[in-house]
Amino acid sequence: MSGDAPSLRPYQREAVEAVLSARRSGMRRMLVCLPTGAGKTVVFAHLARLAKRPVLVIAHREELLSQARSKLQHALGAEAVVAIEQGGRRAEAEARVVVCSIRSLRTERLARLLAGRDVGLVIYDECHHAAAEDNLRVLRELGCFDPGWTGTLVGFTATTARGDGKGLDDVFEEIVYARTLPEMIHDGYLVPLRGYRVATSADLTRLTSRGNDFREEELAEAVDIEERNALVARSIQELARDRRTIAFCVTVAHAQHLRRSLQALGVRAGTVHGEMPSDDRARVLRDFAEGRMQALTNVAVLTEGFDDPGVSCVAMARPTRSEGMYAQCVGRGTRLSPGKRDCLVLDFVDVSELSLCSLPSLFGMPRELDLEGREVGEAERFFEQLAFDHPAFEVEAGAITLGEIQARAEAFDPLTQEVDVEVRAISRNAWASLGRHGLALHFERAPGRLSEALVVSRGARGRRWEVSLDGKAVERFSAIEEAVQAVDFEVHRMGRAAEASARAEASWRRAAAPKGRAEAVAGVRRGGRAATALGDVLALEAWVKVTTGAKRAGPVKRGR
Repeated sequence: MSGDAPSLRPYQREAVEAVLSARRSGMRRMLVCLPTGAGKTVVFAHLARLAKRPVLVIAHREELLSQARSKLQHALGAEAVVAIEQGGRRAEAEARVVVCSIRSLRTERLARLLAGRDVGLVIYDECHHAAAEDNLRVLRELGCFDPGWTGTLVGFTATTARGDGKGLDDVFEEIVYARTLPEMIHDGYLVPLRGYRVATSADLTRLTSRGNDFREEELAEAVDIEERNALVARSIQELARDRRTIAFCVTVAHAQHLRRSLQALGVRAGTVHGEMPSDDRARVLRDFAEGRMQALTNVAVLTEGFDDPGVSCVAMARPTRSEGMYAQCVGRGTRLSPGKRDCLVLDFVDVSELSLCSLPSLFGMPRELDLEGREVGEAERFFEQLAFDHPAFEVEAGAITLGEIQARAEAFDPLTQEVDVEVRAISRNAWASLGRHGLALHFERAPGRLSEALVVSRGARGRRWEVSLDGKAVERFSAIEEAVQAVDFEVHRMGRAAEASARAEASWRRAAAPKGRAEAVAGVRRGGRAATALGDVLALEAWVKVTTGAKRAGPVKRGR
């Protein structure tokens, strides 16, 4: 095949070479993960151009079929026959590349399509859908899992996470190439992201889960309310201003209600959803692309295959726990376009005890951070500097801004951290909080000689809480409460004197600490406050030890 193929960006060339290299090594089912706007179609069009046998491209949405066919035709040249197999359309027998709607590939139709075609390359666009049973059926009937199959299956997706929690390990052997959204932005291939956090009063605390996300019917009932829709619409009007905006909603009714709220404020808005006739959906999308509408509310339709580089604001009116869904939604505004400097993301944050995805969390920052319209890159640099200037400081849970974090870091005092209420409920001893790292307890094992017990997190799962006594690891527990109870029991076994010394009222805690040790931790408390009491100094030493890996200063004897 020959054609005026588009030139490949460096990472696109790397992706192509990764696929070819994996195939040469014997791999037959591989996955390429590229964020929205990275040009996945350009990559698989190049692979189709290199293919010596017929190519089958599998897609899910009608818009994806047309876009894929157009780009493949451009890459392969006018003489190449690129056909669509979907609905009433049938691919010509001479077509070397067939773009298929997977929903159309019933067993009989697929058998007819394959008759006389020795398919060598199967490209699966948006392949995170592959684990669904009917989609697996299509891949089985194509022979992708047969031991003797000589073809190659290459899946492309912006996210390997599925809302139902099913993995892709049973479909693909390996992710052979991946780039992340932050990497693409840092390298200048996608526009920077700015963000605002808008708090609402909608209550999600009683919602139940389905897979990795909320049940849609419950979520819609909680967020599709007049007051919240009005707040979302007003925020889009005030913060997005003249930006072309897409808003992600939960249900068709939610999208329609939000559209009416926007229109009530004078914002020209439309709605698209999967139940619309294709001609009507195409008309609304055209009106939006040509500027006759400023905002577009949608339900799932624009999460995949929507290619409009002019979008510069994404409104997440649909709260989600799925990082994959969130990344796909935000990615719709990241494409480069002449005159476009960035994309604004509006996170509408409801009352919830669960972790909701947000723009900061997508980049590994606290999910409740309010960027106040700043670029994510600026916030990332801030946190890098914060880790350098205040290595032991931890950002506490709760809505917070960069300015507030800086102020708290400069006034940080580990001694003011509170022990969890669950621990206080089961222990009378004077445990000191070490933040997310764990707890410390100091007591007199023998008269005049202090000991240190630490309960420190050593991982994220299983028996993560390690108990150490005077620097020697003793045991691990699944719950921090179990570890606390174990330490308290050991202190109790040492006798009444040891048990009394572990209490907050023990007199040794108020004794003056050795001058050298007090000076060694003088800089840990910010704001010019110095610790002189022995109990405080030991707590600060424990904090420094677990947060920086410093060695223990050594035993303390009262009166030294």
